Amino acid sequence: MADSRRVERVAALIRREMSELLINGIRDERVQLGMISITAVQVAGDLQHCRIYVSVLGSDAERDQALEGLRCASSYVKGELSRRMKLRRTPEVVFYLDKGLEKGTAVLGVLQRLENERQNRLQVEAEAEADAEADEQARHHEAGDRQVEQHARAREAPPETEAGGDCDHRRDDADDGG
Repeated sequence: MADSRRVERVAALIRREMSELLINGIRDERVQLGMISITAVQVAGDLQHCRIYVSVLGSDAERDQALEGLRCASSYVKGELSRRMKLRRTPEVVFYLDKGLEKGTAVLGVLQRLENERQNRLQVEAEAEADAEADEQARHHEAGDRQVEQHARAREAPPETEAGGDCDHRRDDADDGG
């Protein structure tokens, strides 16, 4: 069994060579339909098996066709890797569709939708708060207007005379005369 550093180096080499093969080596039209990215390469500890995870940008049909084209080209890929990497034994290559990017995009979509909902809710709450504040100010303003009106009415009303004020003067006059 190879040590983990060697396994990692072989995986990195396979990834680099596979990228080159996708650009220049594999002539299958199905592989050229969608944009293929190698997302991960996992090599077994005994260097006998290799899993290559790919992401395909395109429709579901293009994705399926590209993956089928890669699977059909796996013997060619193994031969090319053997020729280019000069390993004692070249691992068997198996291609897998990596749905991590799709899932990540879906999660980002959900997060964006939640953020939009949160922003809408905050906007509605802010508008409700502004309306409540405007209502409070209107009530305060109305109360102030009532006070001004009451004060104005109080100024316009004739001054009230003291009860019996005129009578007191008459009594005083009556006491003097008598």
